Amino acid sequence: MPQYLARWRTPVTEKLIKADNGVSFLSADILGNIAGLKHGFFTREGGVSNGIHAGLNVGFGSDDDKDIVARNRSLAAAAFDTTSDRLTTVYQVHGTDVAVLERPLTRDELPKADAMVTDRKNVMLGILTADCTPVLFCDAVAGVIGACHSGWRGSFAGISESTVQAMENLGAKRANIVAAIGPCIGRASYEVDGGFRDRILTGPRGDEDLFDPSVREGHFMFDLPEYVYRRTCDTGIANVSLLARDTLAEEELFFSYRRTTLRGEPDYGRQLSAIMLA
Repeated sequence: MPQYLARWRTPVTEKLIKADNGVSFLSADILGNIAGLKHGFFTREGGVSNGIHAGLNVGFGSDDDKDIVARNRSLAAAAFDTTSDRLTTVYQVHGTDVAVLERPLTRDELPKADAMVTDRKNVMLGILTADCTPVLFCDAVAGVIGACHSGWRGSFAGISESTVQAMENLGAKRANIVAAIGPCIGRASYEVDGGFRDRILTGPRGDEDLFDPSVREGHFMFDLPEYVYRRTCDTGIANVSLLARDTLAEEELFFSYRRTTLRGEPDYGRQLSAIMLA
């Protein structure tokens, strides 16, 4: 029986860790207890951006000053006791391609992909989000890690499966892989239309229970984190942990594309989720 159909789940425990330089990140116990592994779902706390990007905006794709973004990325890397030249993020396109890294990549080398895997130490894999779902993976036995950007499109298409397969190609085994799903837009915040619902329901299990009627006729509230959780469990890995944090609702901690859209603001920041073999 798939893990998400069980009558209980392993209690999810997380810690909010504040680094000496002022930035903070959420640590999931499922990954935080692994020796030689660093991981974190960074918040917007700390950082040097101002205005609508205030805090730790790490997205070069935003309209924020690029030097300021670079400084923020250096602060995030320092929280992992490394430097920003070891941090790699990809050009995310809501697909299922996975980049296999033998070393960190420069900004000029970044591929179009929505996941990365590596078996090398001191390669900091970073996923940028502002409502979509970050997922971090680790096989501590094989020494293989992965990170993926899982919006509804990528999850529907199978980005978690693609990431796990790429980890297997590096020697990982599904029976040893654990994953943590980070903050994203929550069920009470994510309104979708009927066409969206119809498309999700063409999936292998229907997932009708992930939708509640919205106050607007023909619209629904969608449970994205639970959807990503189910698709990740479907890969057959050992364990999956879901941090139920709502990026739209928790403005003091997270950037949110949907919040920006609702307010008619011109741009938004991006937060970082990262994992690294130390």
